[in-house]
Order: sequence, then C-alpha cells, then structure tokens
Amino acid sequence: MEAMEDDSLDIKDDHNHNYCASSSSSSSSSSKVRTYLSSQLSDVTTVPQSACLPVPGGEPGTRRGKLWSGTTGSKFMDSDSGSESSEVSETDCTAPPAAVEGKFSLDSTSKFLLNAMAVEDYRKNHWPNLEKAIDRLLIQNPTDHISVSYAQIYSYVYKCVCQQHSELLYNDLTLKITNHLQQVSTHLQASPPEDFIENFNVALTQYTASLQCIVPVFMYLNKFYIESKLNRDLREDLMKLFADHVAEIHVNTLMPLLLKAHSMPFQVQPSTMASVVKGLHSLRPDWAQLAPALFSGFIPQINPPAVESLLPDYAAHDQKLQLELSMNGFPRGDQSRKRASDDS
Repeated sequence: MEAMEDDSLDIKDDHNHNYCASSSSSSSSSSKVRTYLSSQLSDVTTVPQSACLPVPGGEPGTRRGKLWSGTTGSKFMDSDSGSESSEVSETDCTAPPAAVEGKFSLDSTSKFLLNAMAVEDYRKNHWPNLEKAIDRLLIQNPTDHISVSYAQIYSYVYKCVCQQHSELLYNDLTLKITNHLQQVSTHLQASPPEDFIENFNVALTQYTASLQCIVPVFMYLNKFYIESKLNRDLREDLMKLFADHVAEIHVNTLMPLLLKAHSMPFQVQPSTMASVVKGLHSLRPDWAQLAPALFSGFIPQINPPAVESLLPDYAAHDQKLQLELSMNGFPRGDQSRKRASDDS
C-alpha cells in the first residue's frame, strides 16, 4: 500500500482530470497506475458526456481531442481546454444575416404599402369632397347663400394634414384655383370695353369673397405646412395667383379704360372705380406708377410729399378742379350765408 502511495506521487493531474504518468517513471509504475485506475473506474456505471477520460493505450504526456456526440450535434472537444471550437460556437450563436435583411425589407415594404393605401384613400375620398366644396365657394356670388358644411371641409383638411398629405393637398388646391382663374381670364377677354371695368370688379370681388371662406377652413394646412415649411401665407399665395393669371394679363387693357373713366365723372360708379383701383394696388403696388394721378385719387401717399415752395401750384390746381366741376353741372351750393371775402 505504501509502495502504491509512493508510486502515485508520480501521477500528474491536469485541470481536466486527465491522469498521466510522468515521462520519467518506469514501465512497472505505469502498469500499476493503469491497474489502479481500472479498479476505480469499474465502480462507475455512468460516464457523463462532459467528462474527459484518458485514452487507453495512449502515450504518457500526450494530449488528444475527442469527438463527442451531443444532443445538438457533433462538437470538437479539446482535452487541453475543455472548450468547444470557436467556429462551432459562433456558427450556433450568430443569427444569419438573411434574417436581419429580411426584417428590414419587410418593414420598408409595409411602410410603402401603407403610404400607397393612404394616398389612394386621399385621392378617392378626401380630395373629391374638398374639390366639390371649393368649386361651390369659387362660383358663389357675395350676396348668395349656399349650403356648404364648413365643419366637414375642416375635418377633411385636418385628416389630410395629419396623414402627411400637406404638400399633395397644397398642390391640388393651387392647381384647382389656377384652372378656375384661367377660365375667369378667358371670360374677361370676351367682355366689351364698356363693361370691362365692371366685369373685372365682379371677378375680383367674387374671388376675394371666396378666399374669406377658403382660407379659414384650410387653417391647418396654412399653419403646419405653408407657414412653417414654406414661410409664406395661404391668402397671399392665392391672391398672387389672381395677380399672375388675371390682373397681369389684362392690366394693359384695364388701365386706359380707368383713365378715361376717371376723366369723365360718373361714367363708372365711384364705388366700382375705388374697388378696382384699390384692388390693383393691393395686388401689385408698382402698378400705381403707371397712373399716379389716378391712384392718388383713391390711395393716400401715392404722390411725393408736399413741398412748401409748391403751395401756389396746389392752390391753382384746386381752383381749376372746382371750375371744372361747376362747368359740368355741379354748383357750389348756396353761398348766401358764407362770409364775403375781402377780394370780392
């Protein structure tokens, strides 16, 4: 027994419990070790798959690998480290790139389909209802009353903005109004000269009255798209459309007629003259330079500031105007109670 214990001192145990005899031991000591291990192993009925057993007949001091069959397949076990091959573990633990790419592809496809469905819903449901309401608002007369559900229009606009169709809605709105103004311009071209001023005033008045209804119901579009992203205002954009597609086309025809009517009092109603002149000035202030005398009669500060040295000229101009009015049948009225001047 003591000899066996002495011989057992030459046995070396690595960290995986691979019992190996020292290379300096004799052949008799090796045989005793094998005998002792065989007796100890005979009592073991079950060997765990994770245990690393010595290879019978193996040479002392050698390291060998074992191919163990587990539930997850064959894996290479290193007797020196007891760990699995790094290639095997990375293959098992890393997800295939195709799965990740497939996920991103599915998400992008879903978003594209949802966006396409939303645009289709806008084209089929929201915009046709808005277009009908805009048609009725554009052709109405200021004195007429039409049945339009402003709450419903407001709701359609709100939904379009919330569904991120602001740009699409703005383009459709401006295109719709542009087509309407082109028709208005065509009708004005067919007007006779004696009715041109009146017809232009009707078109301008009707359009501005329509904007008083259109701009409020498109408030969400104006606030969250036109003002925030385009840095403009919806009413100013729509008035610019009238200036570009109606007023600018006919200003060269309209201005001589206005000058002629201004030289002949009451040939055109003063309210009509004032409405047209003020409307042209609001559309393009530069147009006042085409006829300063005409625009200064309705809009202040068109002419340059008064100069003290020109006061006699101003007085002469006023006297001439009074004389022209009296010659055209506009008497100065009862002057009997007026104090006589020193010159008389």
